[in-house]
Amino acid sequence: MGVLQKFFKDTIIYGLAIVLPRLINFLLVKLHTDVLPNEGYSENTEFYIVAAFFNVVLTYGLETSFFRFFSRHREKAKVLSTSLISILVSTVGFGLLLFAFREMISEALRINKDFYTLLVSITLLDTLIVIPFAYLRVTGRPIKFALLKLLNVFIIVVLNVLLLSRTYGLQTLQDAFNVANPVEYIFIANLIASLLILLLVLPSVFKIKFVFDRVVFKQLITYGLPIMVAGLAFVINENLDKWLLPLYEGKFINGAYSACYKLAVFMTLFIQAFRMGAEPFFFNHSEEVNAKQTYATILKYFTIVGSLGLLIITVYLKVIQPFFIGQETYLVALDIVPIILLANLCLGIYHNLGIWYKLTDQTRYGMYISIFGATITIGFNLIFIPKIGFMACAYATLLAYGLMMLISYTLGRKHYRVPYDLKRISFYLVFSSILAFISYYQLNSNILIGTLFLLVFIAVVVLLEKKDLKLILKK
Repeated sequence: MGVLQKFFKDTIIYGLAIVLPRLINFLLVKLHTDVLPNEGYSENTEFYIVAAFFNVVLTYGLETSFFRFFSRHREKAKVLSTSLISILVSTVGFGLLLFAFREMISEALRINKDFYTLLVSITLLDTLIVIPFAYLRVTGRPIKFALLKLLNVFIIVVLNVLLLSRTYGLQTLQDAFNVANPVEYIFIANLIASLLILLLVLPSVFKIKFVFDRVVFKQLITYGLPIMVAGLAFVINENLDKWLLPLYEGKFINGAYSACYKLAVFMTLFIQAFRMGAEPFFFNHSEEVNAKQTYATILKYFTIVGSLGLLIITVYLKVIQPFFIGQETYLVALDIVPIILLANLCLGIYHNLGIWYKLTDQTRYGMYISIFGATITIGFNLIFIPKIGFMACAYATLLAYGLMMLISYTLGRKHYRVPYDLKRISFYLVFSSILAFISYYQLNSNILIGTLFLLVFIAVVVLLEKKDLKLILKK
């Protein structure tokens, strides 16, 4: 259990570094939905969809490649310097193209021309930070990593409050930017935060000796490009719904859907926290004798915690919701939340299962699976949004992530067989989903019965896992 304890410790440390800033940032949903009309929130969402697309293209899988080769390469300095030079050159080149063709690109992507310069600038700055942050993670410096992440979100939150809040807003600062659309204040705050964080990480970057190794570069690119394609497919899976809804249902509905979608952030945060600790851990311990058994145990407990989270959030959704979304106009899409929570849990299991193609250097399979998921997302949304509206988007997300999870498990059994406890994992996933859906959709979020469901699930977990839990707690 010593290895597992180290994994849980690393996951908690890095998880806090990601979860706490994202959770603080999530609190801005209340401010944004109070200040912005549904249409304005839709514009904010569409802005960050394009930013996500640009980020995937600009990093071209280099972060995961860096983890892979830094952990096993003898000359680690070459991996670091080659990665930094590569991303610097590509970012500058890509940035020049984006600015040169700004009219054509902004129109094609449906981005307000006033927002476009901010969008590109934020994306370029965030890309330059990727490898320095990855270096902090892979070399085990969670404190500095966490402080920088917290500072970033602190700046964003403070500026959002000063620029947008009717109560605490600073008129002098608002007048200094003189924007026509208040949603632009959100982007300005992000730009300032990204610039300051880049300035803080630059000194540590300049300490290394810059050497560009072509052999290392080829290895990084070969490994990373399929991950980039998979990343693009993931952006489609995660965001196509919020891109298509304005075309079919209008920006009002898209704003409501996007805001309610954010209520599933707690599951997303759990998954991100897990991945922050898991990815370096999986690579660093891949040569251990009992590595596969460790991976199997981790997935089981990941599913238990994720299933518990699904049940807690769903049971108390209508108690939690007023703290984050107050305006009634946004609540028309609240019914998507349990479905999106389950979809994200399936995605988290998929990421866990996906270690097989990363450890065997067959990242093309991750690309194939993600493309398949994107195809499902595109087809389902195009067919069913006109028929059943925004609920089609939630069902498409669940279907895509569920199928990706099943396909990854099936292929993993062939290429890198891990002894997952399939019966227990399936039971926890299905049992928690049934309880959650009955509580919300059939019993109208009855708190008493929902709490009883929650206690029953916890009791079953304790009963089935008491032996392992005792060992973990004793350690």
